[in-house]
Amino acid sequence: MSDYNLSRLNFLIVDDNKHMRALVKSILHALGVKNVLEASDGADAFKELRHFPADVIICDWNMAPLDGLDFVRMVRTGSDSPNPFVPIIMLTGHTEMNRVMEARDCGVHEFLAKPISAKKLYSRIRSIIENPRSFVRAGMYFGPDRRRKTLANYNGPERRKDEMEDAGGSTEGAELSQDEINALLNG
Repeated sequence: MSDYNLSRLNFLIVDDNKHMRALVKSILHALGVKNVLEASDGADAFKELRHFPADVIICDWNMAPLDGLDFVRMVRTGSDSPNPFVPIIMLTGHTEMNRVMEARDCGVHEFLAKPISAKKLYSRIRSIIENPRSFVRAGMYFGPDRRRKTLANYNGPERRKDEMEDAGGSTEGAELSQDEINALLNG
């Protein structure tokens, strides 16, 4: 399945569930990854980043004491962040549109819905490799450019919000499929 040689990349898995960490690690090893470090929450992961040069972080949303979003914010904007540019894949079972948007607005590169599969995980890694995104600072936000496409007919700052309302109103609270998440993030 793997078209890229991932053996030299360093992955950091951040999840409070040891079984999920083991599953993600097994998938990464099956994809040829050799260097994987695990952390049980965002605080431990941030400490690990000081001495582990992660090329990609795979992070769960719900953790304590420091959850995935707070961890992403620390990585992106913390004055002591070892690598604010590292690609981050948010892994979660919460696929409501407002959560996808919140993760994007914290600075995640990719969003991966559970249940996880090797194919889905590899597609997110591949997207990071094939579609590198420039980083921007806009107000309080620092992270990968949230606009994935440059459109010649862009009509203003609230274009996507207006399109959502024209399409039939709010879908806040509704669970999205992984295909819908991809379309939302790539739209």
